[in-house]
This record gives sequence, C-alpha cells and structure tokens, in this order.
Amino acid sequence: MNSFNEGAATPLLSFWRGTLALAGVLLLSACSHDSSLPPFTASGYADNQGAVRIWRKDSSDEVHMLTAFSPWHNGNTSTAEYRWQGDALSLIELNIYSKTPEHVKVRFDDHGELSFMQHEVSGLKQQLSSDQVALYRYRAEQLRQTSDALRQGRVVLRQGRWHADGTVTTCEGQTVKPELESWATEHIQRRQRHSSVEVSVAWLEAPEGSQLLLVANEDFCTWQPTEKSF
Repeated sequence: MNSFNEGAATPLLSFWRGTLALAGVLLLSACSHDSSLPPFTASGYADNQGAVRIWRKDSSDEVHMLTAFSPWHNGNTSTAEYRWQGDALSLIELNIYSKTPEHVKVRFDDHGELSFMQHEVSGLKQQLSSDQVALYRYRAEQLRQTSDALRQGRVVLRQGRWHADGTVTTCEGQTVKPELESWATEHIQRRQRHSSVEVSVAWLEAPEGSQLLLVANEDFCTWQPTEKSF
C-alpha cells in the first residue's frame, strides 16, 4: 500500500480524482433543492475505481458526512469523515485499513485556517505537505457537491443480508426484495455459492430504478451508522 507521501497514488486519491467529472454530471441532472429531505441520509455511487457509500446528517448549522470507498480490485477499503459548520469545512479525517494502516486528521478554525494536522502510518507520525492538505480540502468540497446532488436526486443506499429466496433483511430489520436486474441477481447468487454465510449486499434505489453496488462476506450492518449514533 502506498502512503500519503507527496506524489504517491493511493486508492483514496485515485478515487477522488475520478469523482470530479461525476460530480458535474450529477449536479446538472439533480433536481432543485427540496427542503423536505430527511436530516439523515445514505447514498452512494459506483465508478471505474470502486464503490462509494455516503452517510450524511444535516442539522441547522452543521453537515456531518462519512464515506466508505471499496476498490473493485487491488487496494484496501478507506473511509473519510467530514464536518462543515455552515458552509465552512472544519474537519477531515481519513483512514486506510491495510497491513500498513494510515490515518490523517486535519482541522480548520472558524476563519478556514489550518488549526491541527496529524498523519500516521502504522502508528508512526509523518509530515503532510501544504499541497496535500489543499488537495484533501478540495476533494472534500467535491464530495460535498456530489452528496448534495445524490440527495436531491433521491438516490438512496440500502444494505443487508441476502437470502436464498431473493429477499434481503436490511440493517434496519426490514425484509425487502430489491428490484435488481437479472445479471445482478445472478452475480449475488454466484457469490453466495462460494460463501459459507449469507452474503451482504448494498444497492442503490432511485426514481429511475435500482442498481447493485456491492456484494461481500463482511456484515455491513455491524458498522453502518445510524441516525442516533452519527
């Protein structure tokens, strides 16, 4: 796993580069702002790098967002947590879960100036350049825009355990039957045949239809945020 050293192409940074064009498309296609949106939402999307899941909670003066990036092929799952006070970014916290785990934490004051910075690789502190901090900040704003568009477009993430009859017990305890395309159902069934436990699935629901996002042996529900805990 490459580190966050300047010039290194980490999966997280590669993913962020891929979100720029997508964010523009989503913003153009999303509907106008709707004040009826719930304060806690889950959404996501897929690109050529991997699957992105987004949880977000909006209050009167704060936006709290958690993203999980799962690469399609090589690489490790990474998470990113962000907080905004109004429209001002106040926190970036990144984690890559690998044999050499990485952690980045950056805080900004009320004037948008850097107030705290921490970077650790396998528990050892390393320096972050100002260019890297600027990049993380820029990507955070891009993800905020993407999240805005997904919420306004009513793209909803759902997760749970797949059963042999094609139903899913969601992390909220509901039993549903996702309206997935045949290739997606066949893919889940193939994964299930090679697993000793019921696989977890994540999919997206939108007015235009449903799309499979992820299939894994891991139990997504053990760490999925809830409105009360988030």
